[in-house]
Amino acid sequence: MELFEETVAREDIFSGVVVDVHVDKVRLCDGKIARREVVDHNGGVLIAPVTAAGELIFVRQFRYPYGQVLLELPAGKLERGEEALAAGLRELHEETGSTAGRCVPLGKFYPTPGYCSEVIHLFAALDLTEGTPQPDEDEYLELERIPLERAVEMVLNGEIPDGKTQTAILKIYLKRDELFAR
Repeated sequence: MELFEETVAREDIFSGVVVDVHVDKVRLCDGKIARREVVDHNGGVLIAPVTAAGELIFVRQFRYPYGQVLLELPAGKLERGEEALAAGLRELHEETGSTAGRCVPLGKFYPTPGYCSEVIHLFAALDLTEGTPQPDEDEYLELERIPLERAVEMVLNGEIPDGKTQTAILKIYLKRDELFAR
């Protein structure tokens, strides 16, 4: 059996600044019809700044949907048509003031594949030159440096609930010999 769903009908529900929502009727691989609610998103990028001392530079930021401050690696949404690495370098500079001498792709992250089209591109930023953060006018951040090994412990202890940040930390940790070899 081929695993596939064919769109039969689409109803656009909402068009916003960050997301659009539509409800589709799909034909399943067994021929039955089902309903799919989809949130369309342009995608995002996470760029993990790694200092020469092996620390990650995090941002603390209030996240409205959860009503709490989260510890995350710098990230942001892609503008329509924007290349992921360019967006990552922009976010790195805006949120931390840093520029990277070298960026290493860490793959893609699908945060909620059951109902959302968002794809987050992950990068490690190395050989940093640090400067002054320049956040967006509606963005309030606090920076925090955490050694990579401690960040891994924090992920394993449930202290960092953000999925994209967890994934990037663990990938950097597992690839550390390759990333830091020079």
